[in-house]
Amino acid sequence: MNRDDCIELVEQRLLRFFTESKLRSAALDPSYLQLWEALERVSRGGSRSRPRLVLMTYAGLGGNAATEAASLATAFELLHTALLVHDDVIDRDLVRRGSPNVAGAYRKHALRKGVNSAEAGHIGASVALLAGDLALAGAYQLLRSLHVSDSAHRALHAVLDQAIFASVGGELLDIEFSADRTMPSIERILSTARYKTAVYTFEAPLQAAAIFAGATEEVRLALERFGHHAGIAYQITDDILGVFGDPSLTGKSTISDLREGKRTILLCHAATKPEWLLVENLVGSTGLTISDAEKIRAVLIKCGSKDFATDLALQHARAACELLDVDGIPSLLREQLSALLYKAITRVKMETSAA
Repeated sequence: MNRDDCIELVEQRLLRFFTESKLRSAALDPSYLQLWEALERVSRGGSRSRPRLVLMTYAGLGGNAATEAASLATAFELLHTALLVHDDVIDRDLVRRGSPNVAGAYRKHALRKGVNSAEAGHIGASVALLAGDLALAGAYQLLRSLHVSDSAHRALHAVLDQAIFASVGGELLDIEFSADRTMPSIERILSTARYKTAVYTFEAPLQAAAIFAGATEEVRLALERFGHHAGIAYQITDDILGVFGDPSLTGKSTISDLREGKRTILLCHAATKPEWLLVENLVGSTGLTISDAEKIRAVLIKCGSKDFATDLALQHARAACELLDVDGIPSLLREQLSALLYKAITRVKMETSAA
């Protein structure tokens, strides 16, 4: 079965999951059904990169139970959906992929009913938190549905638990960094990138696929180490796109990270340069304008921070690919994983705006 057919199995599994959930919720109350419909909408349109990683790795290690693997892959897509929904609340974003996210949709609905702006925002954020919780529970539900041994179930649940544990820890550090006027070290930013993104985006899907395929401990460890560096490279790239990306391609605002004062490699590097004084008071300002954001971008380019971050992402990508050179990982899978990673980090060239 080719890769497109496997992803189609993931889409079918997602459809089944949401259909069953909507039927259950409709029996409880029509408003609950509406929440599930909103969650289903925001789950559409993504790249499905985590399911693709699970399926690619599983097949590359000799696995052939495509339908079962699709359920495992879908669990990681639901985890991703949950974290995105919660992350939008934290970032106070109301749009995802060019359309209202859960918080945005419910805020608009509340405003139409005559609720004041502050209360409407609170309603939107509250419902989004509930939606993210449902997606998170769905990931565990799909793991429980797998027909594997008890030991494999325990191992897979441990992987998912660690992914959530690390992601929450990374998100917490991200929030605390934004509230601190001092800039953290680059080392702390990189470790936060690992916790927040690398574990659930690369390390966990790779480990889960290896467990499901019955791979050796050596292979699992090599894939985990690859995922560590790959995830950091991916997060650095994502942070660059969060400032310089083209919203029509990334589906994400290029102002929210700057308004939040999100501590990234870009800002940490820039804070060591004289030009930083020109924009220091703008970063993290709740009243940040489009013009202010343009000034910050210009400084990040002039002082070399954008180039520094791009080069660092490439360094971690190279380190990741070198770690795949172990017995038990077929050469084709090495090539596929390397190509997938480089495609992810070269998004900077394809998806950045003229700024």
